[in-house]
Amino acid sequence: MKKTFILIVLLKTCQFFGQNDQKTTFQKNKYELALSYYKKADFAKAIDLFSLVAKIKPDNEIAEEAIKKVDTLRDVLRKNILDHAIGTWKKTGSHPVWATTSAGFDNQTDFDEFLEINENEILFFEIDRKTKQKKILKTENLVYNDQKNTVSLYSEIILSDGTIWNCSINEKSNVLHVINVAVKTEEGIEKINEDNLESYYVKI
Repeated sequence: MKKTFILIVLLKTCQFFGQNDQKTTFQKNKYELALSYYKKADFAKAIDLFSLVAKIKPDNEIAEEAIKKVDTLRDVLRKNILDHAIGTWKKTGSHPVWATTSAGFDNQTDFDEFLEINENEILFFEIDRKTKQKKILKTENLVYNDQKNTVSLYSEIILSDGTIWNCSINEKSNVLHVINVAVKTEEGIEKINEDNLESYYVKI
């Protein structure tokens, strides 16, 4: 009976270390892949992989290095998006620009909506189509969603009402797409997985 117990313990120990070695190998492989994207300046793919590496075995040196890379790349990617986002944007609606152009979606109001983005703030305003009168709606501080430092979040902003929006700009840097992905409450951040509000803007 005693020998059987010892054998079971040994088998469990071997199984544990075997799984541990597999996780370490997997982590190293993903880290090397992340580095390859980093060296190619494909920072969006690199940050996602470094984020994954940090979660596989969060207490080892590889994870610590991955977290440093995530922090660095988050700043780089945010600056890149902001550099392209600074300026004035006109809302085209809740559908892609090509759809609104061809089908006439979201064009039933008497005013046009705009965003004016600078390094620190977002100004929301509208202009009456007939009178051309400008009306300021609100001003929001530019606040990023930094929920967890190991997560590759770099394009999400939090508005004063708690809504969290993911922002992306197309390759030509002339179309801005924002989608409501979550809301911040007293209990924490609640993800929105369906019927997400979204808007498209064109740069003017």
